[in-house]
Amino acid sequence: MPLTMAKIGEPNTIKRIGGRDDTRRFLENLGFVAGGVVTVVSEISGNMILNVRDSRIALGKDMANKIMV
Repeated sequence: MPLTMAKIGEPNTIKRIGGRDDTRRFLENLGFVAGGVVTVVSEISGNMILNVRDSRIALGKDMANKIMV
């Protein structure tokens, strides 16, 4: 399922990253890699604040939809 459907506060394992090569590279540089754990901290209008590798990162709904958990 896409990351946008994940519940707040629940740790999820990243299965794969979709999108074009430059989009995947951008997300990998932020710490979103297959096998990594990501937790949704909050969601407002589809925009998400996420915990990944002990960092908080904000992503828009379109980018979060490319991350499958």
